[in-house]
Amino acid sequence: MTQDRQPPISPSDVVIEARDVSRDFGNTHALANVSLRVGRGELFGLVGPDGAGKTTLIRALAGLIGVNGGRVLVLGKDPLKNPALRDAMGVMPQHYSLYGDLSVGENLRFFARLYCLSRKQYEQRSERLLALTRLTPFTDRRADALSGGMYKKLALACALLHEPTVLLLDEPTNGVDPVSRRELWQLLHEFVGGGMAVLISTAYMDEAARCHRVCLLHAGKVVASGVPALLVRELDKPVFEVLGGEREALHRLLAATSGVIAASPAGERLRIVLERDVVSRVTQEVEHLGARLSPVAADFEDVFLASSYTAMREATARRGTESASEVGRAP
Repeated sequence: MTQDRQPPISPSDVVIEARDVSRDFGNTHALANVSLRVGRGELFGLVGPDGAGKTTLIRALAGLIGVNGGRVLVLGKDPLKNPALRDAMGVMPQHYSLYGDLSVGENLRFFARLYCLSRKQYEQRSERLLALTRLTPFTDRRADALSGGMYKKLALACALLHEPTVLLLDEPTNGVDPVSRRELWQLLHEFVGGGMAVLISTAYMDEAARCHRVCLLHAGKVVASGVPALLVRELDKPVFEVLGGEREALHRLLAATSGVIAASPAGERLRIVLERDVVSRVTQEVEHLGARLSPVAADFEDVFLASSYTAMREATARRGTESASEVGRAP
């Protein structure tokens, strides 16, 4: 899979860096040799399903946990050993982080005191952030009475109140309505345009495609990285829509056919990603069910599915080799 071929970021512009980072929780390998770099004014996406290691990496970058191997650096320093770095970071956790029994205004005032902002700083910044997030009419509403989208925008406002250089967001749009999702992304692009470095984790492929660069994680490992549009253009797996036929019968067939990387609904049709050497065989098999294959352009979700599929095949092959070696060494 294509690796990141962007022009190298100048050392002076690197704001966030992970160098061969590994982190274990007991026998669970949450991260395995993960590396990435994020520059000033960059919106960087950490992409993967639940359990991919996204939250673990963000917590390490925020200085909330240590790592078992490698290094994490923010503004050139280890965040775990330099608590003062937190003044330069805005962190928005995936789960609820506000005080539900406090109002919108009270939550903002609490965070202002936490960061030792003056009254003038608080008034100027809160007014601007409330306007940007469209929360001005709701300053007296309790946080636990806000909608999901409004709650996330308040959490973002609290994370931005001290005007951080770095913003770490862990799936900020999870469970948010489409309108609020769009508004949140508009805000992020505004902040990035002002020079902020933003690292955002997401499981939504359409959001990943909006980032300047991405790192795709699967089971704690990097399976691809680079510019989303470039990754899509260089996908070497053919993509098709399955036209006609009976949906359930086609699902059963494709699930049992080797070389089918992914099969997912696309409206009334099925969309599939295949290995090149099985295209002819799959074409014949779906024709027996009254369907046909129609080539379509790849999108970012196809890239992620193909990358994950390749990673799983390689992991399975390694386990098979290791098992064979163990048998060979058995007395």
